[in-house]
Amino acid sequence: MLGSQDLIVGLVVVLVLFGAKKLPELAGSIGKSMKEFKKGVADTGDEEPAKAVGPSTAPAPATKCASCEAPLDPAWQHCPRCGAAATVASPRPSS
Repeated sequence: MLGSQDLIVGLVVVLVLFGAKKLPELAGSIGKSMKEFKKGVADTGDEEPAKAVGPSTAPAPATKCASCEAPLDPAWQHCPRCGAAATVASPRPSS
């Protein structure tokens, strides 16, 4: 657990490494970076993917996971949802 002495020693080390003039610039850049990161996380989580108006051009997944029924891409070796090994369906011979 961090105590007050640990924090004071850490602040002194930072002050020695960066200098008194650089600390406000460093704190400002860290604050801006955190704000941009939070903004980016909030933007990606709130939006739903846009639905296509016309017929879909993307091919439908060929297989489903045996344990959780999630759609799987034929190139995947494991289910991204549950981690189960994806079974590779061999093409049926035409007779």
